[in-house]
Amino acid sequence: MRSNVPAADQMLVRLSELLRVALKSESSQEVSLREELEFLRSYLEIEKTRFQDRLTVEFDVQNETLDALVPNLILQPLVENAIRHGVAPRAEAGLIRIGSKRENGSIKLSVSDNGEGLRDSAKESNGIGLKNTQERLEKLYGEKQKFEILSAEEGGFHIEITLPYQIK
Repeated sequence: MRSNVPAADQMLVRLSELLRVALKSESSQEVSLREELEFLRSYLEIEKTRFQDRLTVEFDVQNETLDALVPNLILQPLVENAIRHGVAPRAEAGLIRIGSKRENGSIKLSVSDNGEGLRDSAKESNGIGLKNTQERLEKLYGEKQKFEILSAEEGGFHIEITLPYQIK
């Protein structure tokens, strides 16, 4: 903080924006994808300050999905997981992709990174954050949801969530 005061100031502003958005939506089980992405972008600004050019984020979000209802704060823990396990351990730059598309009456959300991907032990344990996310989706949507954890052959971790497409 003392060695780079402008960056520290910027991070504090981003943190206050993040908290403002979180408090605004905390009482809602579901928010529009647009609101979820607003929160996620605030979070990512903090992480970009931390990782600088070691973190690249790409969004592939279809406009027709922006009004869809999604669980409040569903993407941030998935992106945090991708940063922690896919970007942070690497010396080279990491890439995170966030996507959404509408398909057959559903919305598909995805988060992927270009890290080392799943190890056999990770497949078995699924981590606490991923397990909590999966249980939350099951409680909210029952069998109308799908939560998949995948590993690409070329490396990387990929999570895909399928939910019923609903708008307010």
